Amino acid sequence: MFYRKTWNPLICAGLLGLAPPTCATAEEPPIEDGPFRTPELVEVAKLHPGFKLDVRYATANNFLGRAVYPEARVFLQKPAAKALVRAQAKLKNKGYGLVLFDGYRPWSVTKIFWDAVREDQKPFVADPSKGSRHNRGCAIDLSLYDLKTGREVVMPSAYDDFAERAYPDYTGGTPQARRLRDLLRHTMESEGFNVYPTEWWHYDYKDWGDYAILDLPFSALPH
Repeated sequence: MFYRKTWNPLICAGLLGLAPPTCATAEEPPIEDGPFRTPELVEVAKLHPGFKLDVRYATANNFLGRAVYPEARVFLQKPAAKALVRAQAKLKNKGYGLVLFDGYRPWSVTKIFWDAVREDQKPFVADPSKGSRHNRGCAIDLSLYDLKTGREVVMPSAYDDFAERAYPDYTGGTPQARRLRDLLRHTMESEGFNVYPTEWWHYDYKDWGDYAILDLPFSALPH
């Protein structure tokens, strides 16, 4: 099902069969023309027991130094979530699993990020005037963990590192870290995800353009 969208949180909530959230009062997401697919956000961790969660934005362990999510939950549009399950299965055969940092992000949080960073850090965060693919439920931030130890692997940079070493084609770091970064990329790309040019951990699902920007709070999503 498709619908033409002028952003309205009440309409979006109705499409999802949810109680409507509070409307934005001062600044709102950009108005878009559809058609768009009906949103179907699902909680990724419920689809496969092998996913690990490390939702930094539900804690103070992030670049803001404070929590912006009320709960440690990760959502994606259903086709993207199913593709992620397939990626998890492929990685299991190689001894790794996926640790999830972030998925669907309400537009209001994108606005918080934009307002908080310095001008030289703007390339690392989404412009709220355009919206984010996280806002569409079609972007995922993630890494690998070792199935034997349960520990997150070492990549060429930490998550949310605003430096060149975070680029997916960065040639520094250890050979092992680059190998694991590239394993993640190869696996994700095989399931229809594309890596973001400045963030090895950020992947956009191929159908992101089919979905509209949303600003639904986690409290409005299914438990």
